[in-house]
Amino acid sequence: MASNFGARANQALMQSSPKWRLAIWLLLMLSASLWTLQLWQNGARVQSDILAMLPHLQQDKLTERALNQVEATLADQVYIALVAKDETTAIAAAKLLMQKLETDLVARGKQGALTDIRSADMQLGEALGQFYFPHRFKLLTAPQAEALASQNIESLIEAATAQLYNAFSYANSNLLAQDPLLLFPANLLALAPSSKVRASQGILLANQGDNVAAVVMAKGRESAFNPNAQLAQMTALTQGLDAVKQSYPDITVLKAGALFHALAATQTAKSEISILGLASLLGVIALVWLAFRSVMPLLLAIVTISSGLLLAVTFTLSVFGELHLLTLVFGTSLIGIAIDYSFHFYCERLSNTERSAKATVAYIFPTVTLAFITSALAYVGIGLAPFPGMQQVAIFCAAGLLGAYLTLILAYPLLAGSRLPEGSRPLALAGTYLACLTQLSKRFTTPLGMGMFALVILVWCLVGVTKLTVDDDIRHLQQSPASVTEPENQLRQLLSGGTDNQFLLVRAPSEEALLQQLERVSPMLDTAITNQELGNYVSLSRYLPSHRKQDTAYHLQGKIYQTQIDTVLTSLGLDENLKPELQAAYLAAKTEYITPATFFTLGAGKQLAPLWLAPNEANSPAGNGQPNDDGASAEHGADQGADYGADYGAIVLLGGIQQIDALKARFAHDGSVQLIDKVADISAVMGHYRLLTLKLLALALGIALLLFSLNFGFKKAAVVVAVPALAALLTLATLGLTGSPLSLFHALALILVFGIGIDYSLFFASAQNHGKAVMMAVFMSACSTLLAFGLLAFSQTQAIHYFGLTLSLGIGFTFLLSPLILTTTLALTTNQLLTTKKS
Repeated sequence: MASNFGARANQALMQSSPKWRLAIWLLLMLSASLWTLQLWQNGARVQSDILAMLPHLQQDKLTERALNQVEATLADQVYIALVAKDETTAIAAAKLLMQKLETDLVARGKQGALTDIRSADMQLGEALGQFYFPHRFKLLTAPQAEALASQNIESLIEAATAQLYNAFSYANSNLLAQDPLLLFPANLLALAPSSKVRASQGILLANQGDNVAAVVMAKGRESAFNPNAQLAQMTALTQGLDAVKQSYPDITVLKAGALFHALAATQTAKSEISILGLASLLGVIALVWLAFRSVMPLLLAIVTISSGLLLAVTFTLSVFGELHLLTLVFGTSLIGIAIDYSFHFYCERLSNTERSAKATVAYIFPTVTLAFITSALAYVGIGLAPFPGMQQVAIFCAAGLLGAYLTLILAYPLLAGSRLPEGSRPLALAGTYLACLTQLSKRFTTPLGMGMFALVILVWCLVGVTKLTVDDDIRHLQQSPASVTEPENQLRQLLSGGTDNQFLLVRAPSEEALLQQLERVSPMLDTAITNQELGNYVSLSRYLPSHRKQDTAYHLQGKIYQTQIDTVLTSLGLDENLKPELQAAYLAAKTEYITPATFFTLGAGKQLAPLWLAPNEANSPAGNGQPNDDGASAEHGADQGADYGADYGAIVLLGGIQQIDALKARFAHDGSVQLIDKVADISAVMGHYRLLTLKLLALALGIALLLFSLNFGFKKAAVVVAVPALAALLTLATLGLTGSPLSLFHALALILVFGIGIDYSLFFASAQNHGKAVMMAVFMSACSTLLAFGLLAFSQTQAIHYFGLTLSLGIGFTFLLSPLILTTTLALTTNQLLTTKKS
């Protein structure tokens, strides 16, 4: 059936007019160009966000919302530390930087790159004091609660007396009249987490050895992974830091934030696109010129590559609406694959110079079509991975191959009509190489030769595969340079460890239950800090006591204001006329509670609001119409609130994590507390899909064997499939011997080794006239592919490096093994003839 289809397709190609085919091709290319132009004008863009390549985790709605909340809160923050020899210089430098950034923000208005420029909030303590003071009867520190519970009110009186005679205390007549035991100042101080940083003149300061660091923070208006936003944010920062350096040349600058990682990734990707793409293109051009010594093959090679890239961009933008920079890096390999069709066409023309371009296209059409289908299916296999970025690579490369294939079928019959110069030398070299392989294969076809060959391969594979290790760590997707990571690590140490990507998600069926859960979790985290498992944490329990805790504090303070008030006033020498007012204030506070709804209206509360997840967006602090940092209302999330389930949730940020496994063990059996470790979860998904990809590869080999058996018979089909299968096995063994760990990217590359390698096998299986033209075409194809993927192996991005290394090894092995199909087939045919004659 396949043969009949190929015959009918050949007949249709021979009957169709080359001019009409060229007109169809030109119409397709013009349509693709116009459509791509419209997509760009409608907002299609280049994406450099590494997170956009990550797999989608299947999470419940609350967990998914918590992840989005943390990423939105932390992703676009920028931290700058200005390290000076003395505090005065550090403060002056920080103020100058903030002034320059604010000037840029005012000048640009809504177009300002950086917003929320800040350091220390000197009004924070005053604002918190005004908020909490009316609720002072519902607040007690742990020592105060213990003293009241044990009827030890004398200790509280002594502490209040000591504050009265302390020149640096908060005590004044107004405070004494409303809080005679001065309990409130201690509660206010308890709200501030223990930290190495301090504030002076509105600037956040930290000691770094003998030096002082002033910390300035800002938030990017747009995503740090948007190339335009990167440029705008870095321009604003550079101008501000240049002014600081000019005024204070001895200042050392430390920078941290996603912006600097994204910028490094963008610069690396752009550099690799230009360098690797140009090197691959020049290599292909050199191959074409050396082989054919003619301008026309060179021009058609460029046309083939260009049409492939055009369709690749068109399809990718149509499906995804954006084009990832890493897709373009991977896509440079398309140059080395798309040109294969041009190589096969011209090598066949060299082998039979009397055959027309139209007849040559018809001659190679069945094999090229089958090769295109198998390569496209290999890319589809890559698209099954859960990585949006890898799905883009699959669409990009499959569409690019389609463009090259259509160019061959539709444009070559007319455009490639000119005769070629004498090409006997390249064909003669290919013939000599094949002759040597034929002699070699005769030795392998003997029992001793086959045994030795099989033994060498078996030992190589066994030793290599047994040494193979796996590494699914997603952090190897992108590794920032030391110039980015080292300053960031220093700044994190200044900020008491900063905030890590891992966090706790605490959930409960009600608001009160959630607050009680947070109060239960905090002592466990304090113990983790004591055991050096953790550096610090940020929890709402510090600011939002549960109603139960407030009621407990209220009842304990009843011992002061209902039974011991006379003793307190007398002991402190206060006016007894204060008693009625104090008792009235105490009774009036019974039904007044500190609630999340009121707390999140504060400036400090708004900053912590993303840590609170109400069941419905419309009822949550982030979704009740309060403006966000950009002044936009979050009411748009209300219509999605029903999707978040009935649970309340709270995020506890973790910083300075030293023992992640110990932290996980603390909450392993607690259903209400979940340690969210996105890196570990994605790494687990990568491991799952690595195994799935290898299983798909085995399945693809089985399907190819059945498909090729229809055309070539089972024995020849087995030889055709054995070449890429053995190449993949040898690649895995070599990776094991060289110590390169196996990851999903290696597995995805093996899919392509199969897709490309099967092309070589097909061409040799279909070869005639001893296969000189096929040998030359496969040699050129392998060289171009090795140029493309071999260059990817030098990428600074680990994922691309693994991908390129595996493909280079796989294609190299396939090139060495695939000619054996022809020589083995000839040897088997000869043996069959000899057997027939004897019989």
